[in-house]
Amino acid sequence: MTADTLVPPRTPQGKASIRKKGPNLEKWGWVFMRVSGVLLIVLIFGHLFSNLMVGDGISGLDFAFVAGKLANPLWQWWDVAMLWLAFIHGTNGMRTIVNDYVSNAKVRRILVVALWAVAAFMILLGTLVVFTFDPCIPNLSDASILSEACKAQG
Repeated sequence: MTADTLVPPRTPQGKASIRKKGPNLEKWGWVFMRVSGVLLIVLIFGHLFSNLMVGDGISGLDFAFVAGKLANPLWQWWDVAMLWLAFIHGTNGMRTIVNDYVSNAKVRRILVVALWAVAAFMILLGTLVVFTFDPCIPNLSDASILSEACKAQG
């Protein structure tokens, strides 16, 4: 190609023109963002509907309501799926932004590793909270329904 010829605009050049062997992680990240986005819409609106529209509505939201939901395995898994998808979806989006705007490869790598480390830690903590939640904590008021239920447990 001579210097006076125009290269078509989407022609890969430099390192981008060499396709590496192995899985195309950017493509699978793109697919994940679309699929997780749709699943998150279903999970979030199901969560909002069950909390705000069913039963007493927003006035019924209190510690006992949350404790009752977290005692049900369906809602535990629902909340964990929402937690995992939201954190992975958000972290992958932030990774894309870092890759687009940080030009220094070393800084970009540090930021991406930090993003995934924080996300993994938060996912771990959130999952532990959902599956190990115990509403029978000391110092609940005597008027609480949970207080009576916890006394009955032992």
